[in-house]
Amino acid sequence: MARGEVPQTKVHYKGKDEDFIIFVEDVKAAKEWKTDKSIPLAQVVSAFKIFVTHNRGVQGTLNGASNATLENEFGTSVDEEVIKQILEKGTLQETESAERTGPRNDSMGTRAGH
Repeated sequence: MARGEVPQTKVHYKGKDEDFIIFVEDVKAAKEWKTDKSIPLAQVVSAFKIFVTHNRGVQGTLNGASNATLENEFGTSVDEEVIKQILEKGTLQETESAERTGPRNDSMGTRAGH
């Protein structure tokens, strides 16, 4: 597999003032959790971290969501509770990072043919 060619699955939630993103292990795990809440969140999410894109949708720059932002949107700043709401109400999106191409080291140091 080429460098950078790793699929990422995220859940996008369009809030009143911000767009929120969480990363999940895969689409199947997120869908299974929606029907079976006994599945631990740790098996569904990649990290207990919530990101905001500052109204740039899915493609915006990701920054960590502040507690105040979470409180304003979800009524709580407890990551686990916010993640549950995003999983329930958000949209699943699977993306694949573009493969990195091009030279890795043009000079090759002393290994370059002279």
